[in-house]
Formats: sequence, C-alpha cells, structure tokens
Amino acid sequence: MTKSMTSGGPARLIFLFTLPLLGGNLFQQFYNMMDTLIVGRTLGVNALAAVGCTGSIVFFIIGFAQGVSSGLAIVTARYFGAEDYDGVRRSFAANIVIGTAVTIVLTVISVPATRWILEAMNTPAKIIDDAYSYLVIIFVGIFAVMMFNVLSNVLRALGDSRTPLIFLIIASILNIILDFAFILGFGIGVSGAALATVISQVVSGLLCIIYIAKKFPILHVKRKDFKLTNSEIMQHLTVGMPMGFQASIISIGIITLQIVLNTQGETSVAAFTAAQKVEQIILTPLSSFGLTMATYAAQNYGAGEMKRIQMGVRRCCAMSLSYTAVVTALTFFAARQLSGIFIKDAPIVNDMAATYLQVTCVLYWSLSLLFILRYTLQGLGQGLVPTIAGIMELIMRAVGCIILAKYFGFTGICVAYSLAWPGSLIPLSISYIITMRKLLKKEKVCF
Repeated sequence: MTKSMTSGGPARLIFLFTLPLLGGNLFQQFYNMMDTLIVGRTLGVNALAAVGCTGSIVFFIIGFAQGVSSGLAIVTARYFGAEDYDGVRRSFAANIVIGTAVTIVLTVISVPATRWILEAMNTPAKIIDDAYSYLVIIFVGIFAVMMFNVLSNVLRALGDSRTPLIFLIIASILNIILDFAFILGFGIGVSGAALATVISQVVSGLLCIIYIAKKFPILHVKRKDFKLTNSEIMQHLTVGMPMGFQASIISIGIITLQIVLNTQGETSVAAFTAAQKVEQIILTPLSSFGLTMATYAAQNYGAGEMKRIQMGVRRCCAMSLSYTAVVTALTFFAARQLSGIFIKDAPIVNDMAATYLQVTCVLYWSLSLLFILRYTLQGLGQGLVPTIAGIMELIMRAVGCIILAKYFGFTGICVAYSLAWPGSLIPLSISYIITMRKLLKKEKVCF
C-alpha cells in the first residue's frame, strides 16, 4: 500500500523504508551471486572469469536502463508527495512509454554489438566464447530488467518498498532452482546461468503487474493518461536520462578497468570477479540508504518540506556511517575467508581477491556518503552535478588504473577503483550544501 514520507520521524521512516529495500537488493545480489558461485565451483576458474569479465559491460547497458527507470519514478514520487493523484497516473504512463522506448533502443544496439565489445576489451581467448554466450542472453532479456525496474520503482515511489522485496525473494529462489537445472542438470554451462537470470526477472515483472492491477487503483492508467504533452515527457526525461547516463558514465571507468584487468590474465579477472561479488553484498546497505533518500527527498520536495529533507539526510548519514564502520573492520580482517566463498582450490586467486577487499574497504565511508548525497540531489531534480561527479569518477578510475597497473599490477587496479569514490564525493558535497541553502531560503521567503 501507499505510504507518505512527508510526516513522522525522518530517521524511523528512512530506516523502515530501507529495510525491505535492503532485503530486495540483497536478494537481487544473491541470485546474481548464485550464478557466480555455481559457475565458479562447478565449471572452473575460466568459466568464472568468463561471467566476471561481462560485469562491466552489463553495468554499462543494464545500469543505464535501471538508472532511467529510477529517475522516472522520482517524478512520480513528487506528484505523490504533492497529493496530485492524476499526476501520479500520468507519470506512470510516461514511465511505461519511455521505458519501452529505452528497452527497444538498448536491445537493438547491444545484441549485435556483443562480440565486438568483448573483442575490443581484449577479452582473453580462453573465455571469450563463454562470455559471449552469457552476455548475449542477458542483453536479449533487457526487456525483463526494464519491466521489473519500472514497476518496482513506481511502487517504491508511492512508499511501498515491501512488495518488491517479496517478488525479488520469489525470483531469487526461482533463479537458484533454474541455475542448478540448467547448469548441473542440462549441462548448458554459463548460458544456463544467464537464461536462469532472465527468466527470473520476467517472473518478478509479471508479479508486479498482477499486484498493481489488484492492489493499486491509483496506478490504473487509462488511454487518456497516455496522451502526454511534450512538457510532461521532457519533465521525465530531464530526471530519468541523466540518471541513466550517470550509471553508464561510471561504468565506462569500470570497463576501462576491465580492459586493463584483462591484460593481466584469467587469474586476475577471476580474483576481481570473486572480490566484487563479496563487495556488492557488503555495500548493498549503502546503496539502499541512497535509494531511500531519492524517494524521501522527492516526496518531501513535492510537499514543500525542505527542512525535513535536510534532517533526513543527517539521520541517514549517521545510520549509514555506523554500518560502514563495522563492515570495514570485518572486511579488512576476514577478507580471505569472504573471498574464499567463491573460489575453490585456487589459493593465488583467493589471495588476490583478499588484497582487493583490504585495499578498497578503507574508503567505504566515502562511498556511504556518496550514495546518500547523489540520490538526494537526484530526488531534488539536480541531475547536472551528479553527472559531473560521475564523469570525475570515470576519469579518476580510468586514468588511475592505467597508471597504477603499470607500476603495481593488480594492487594498483584495486587502489584506482576505490580512489574514485572520494573524488566523486567532493562535487556532490558542494552541490548539496548550495542546493539546500537555496531551498531553505526559498522556503523561508514563501513562508
């Protein structure tokens, strides 16, 4: 059901909204992790590297789709905060139209270019065929990613973060079952892992459609709601497209890093893959706090509650940094045990993965603040500075890994990856301070 975040204690609202969002993100990571876990432990290090080397490419394409859908839902959240329910329906219609268009464009571009992209990235010959098989199926399934993300983000925009969690749990369980069936039962290999992921995403999207049809009359769009004006389309594109581009810009830096990593051989790729899977789970609460702040800021912005936004950011920073302090210590001292979850009988790979985790964890605090400020600014409609911050992250990561890898090898790549976080945090912090001062001043004048 719908839930307003414009009244009540900010800390409690943010925490309770984040919990199911965190659960959903963890389960999403979990079924992505199962692909890696099953592939790594049943098909070997090369198969693990094949799946791992596609991560940056998937983030480039799929991340754009997810970013766009998140931005579109921010507009919906503003209408909901302002209690403009006709606007909510028209915004949902815009989400559907733009989401469909983006899906078609991304699919037409990515599927034919898959092999060329892998070759351009110097993907090792031993793993390129498996990487292609995995990646092309994921790209064919872009429609499933967009369907679930558009629908689940709109539900969250209206304050329901619990239902997407339930659907992700169902999808996760299904994904695990299909992983075992396709990889171990039918012997399809890495293609089976990709197929299991796509099917699971389709199911989660269909569950969202059924739920909205039965429980959310506020989202029951009619033909008239799709008669959108140019200004309405532009309103959504102005928020949605920058968020998509931000994800893609950041991913370009990761792609550059992956290219450098590929030149280091299959062992480095496998180690980086295993460490990244561990880190994605560890950092999920940080991104979940950030996503919560996008909805929180958007709803309160629509309601004209600027002081509540500032108060919410402070409370969220306190909660997120507290978690970060604990997880940083845990990661540093248990790095080898954590990375060993994904690695079997490969001590060199495990040692390298542990090095990555120990290097990056000392800067988790900067990523914690980065997520909160980036999503808060996006919830306020500030797309330019987060994009600039993404460009800065791209430059620091790309240039850093090229230079540091030359002198320090794999360790240099790890350092370059994490140094991009504080670099991106600087413009976000400045922009947040300036933006809030303007909004609070405007609120006083209006009062």
